[in-house]
Amino acid sequence: MTVRLVYVLDAYCGWSYGFARTMAEVTAEHPELPVEVVSGGLFTGARRRPIGEFGFIREANARLTEVTGVTFGAGFDRLLDAGEFVMDSEAAARGVAALRALAPERAVELVARLQDAFYQHGESLSEPATYRGLAERAGLEPDLLVAAFASPNAAAEAEADFRCAQELGVQGFPTLLAVDGERAATLAVGHATTEEVIRRLAALR
Repeated sequence: MTVRLVYVLDAYCGWSYGFARTMAEVTAEHPELPVEVVSGGLFTGARRRPIGEFGFIREANARLTEVTGVTFGAGFDRLLDAGEFVMDSEAAARGVAALRALAPERAVELVARLQDAFYQHGESLSEPATYRGLAERAGLEPDLLVAAFASPNAAAEAEADFRCAQELGVQGFPTLLAVDGERAATLAVGHATTEEVIRRLAALR
């Protein structure tokens, strides 16, 4: 069976941030499986509102820490306290597309770094400076990444990702699928441990 993993996430989704460690461990355990990273459109349209309007975030983050062990940095806490920052999933998806274009084999790792930029340091995923800093930390060419983020191709890829997530029937982020031809099996939605994902994958194979 020829299987690929399809990892559908939103970089501004807390549960996607919480799943990053599981995803890294699963891909390390199964380096032979190709991984397609797809952005979902969680904060688009009418949902693109100031973060302070989402009153559930503090409670959800406490739950995330309890379940997954992730922490939230002082930079993110400052954004939450101010309440004015607007999460824009289209911009975040352009960032994911740019990272995929420059280093497709490192997509899972680089998306996790992008999530850290927001959830640890409070950096906007709409700002070129965020991608320049990420590139410098990750050993990528900063000018190339910034240019890729601003390119029409990244915008087209973001829209294509949103359509792909809809066509796959994704109802929540993150969703991890094992895809074989026309068949797709769900390995995780929202949260799963590394052991759970690997066990489900083994059952398919």
